[in-house]
Amino acid sequence: MAKYPKLLMEHFQNPRNVGELSNADGMGTVGNASCGDIMQMFIKVSGGRIVEAKFKTFGCGAAIATSSILTERVKGATLEEALRISEETSKEVLSQLPEEKIPCFTLATDALKLAIEEYRCKRIGVHEKEGLHSTEAVEDR
Repeated sequence: MAKYPKLLMEHFQNPRNVGELSNADGMGTVGNASCGDIMQMFIKVSGGRIVEAKFKTFGCGAAIATSSILTERVKGATLEEALRISEETSKEVLSQLPEEKIPCFTLATDALKLAIEEYRCKRIGVHEKEGLHSTEAVEDR
C-alpha cells in the first residue's frame, strides 16, 4: 500500500472502531462480488445523534482504511449530518484513492446508509424480521 497517502495508511495500520455493536440501533451489510469485499457498519443512536459507530470489513487495506475513516467522522453527527459527512468524506478520500479502489469507499458509504435506513425503519415500527410493532419499543436510548 505504498502508493496510498498518509491518512489512508494510518487508518489501515491502526483502524479505529473495529468490531460489532451488540444491540446496534442500525446495521448495514454490503458486498462487492467482483472484488470479494464484505462490509458491515453498526450505529448506536441517542438523542438523534450517532453516539457510536463500528465496522467489520473483510477486504483489502483500502476497504479497512475507508471504513475506519468514515466511522470516526460520523460519531457525534445527526443522521442527516452523517449522510452529508459521508458525501464530503467521499470526495476527499476518493481523490486520494487509486481508481481501482474507489468501490471500497463506496461500500463504506453504502453500509452507513443502510444502517441509518434500518434505524429509521425501526423508529417507525417497520422491521423486516419483526413486521409492524409499536414505535415505543424502539425509542432513542
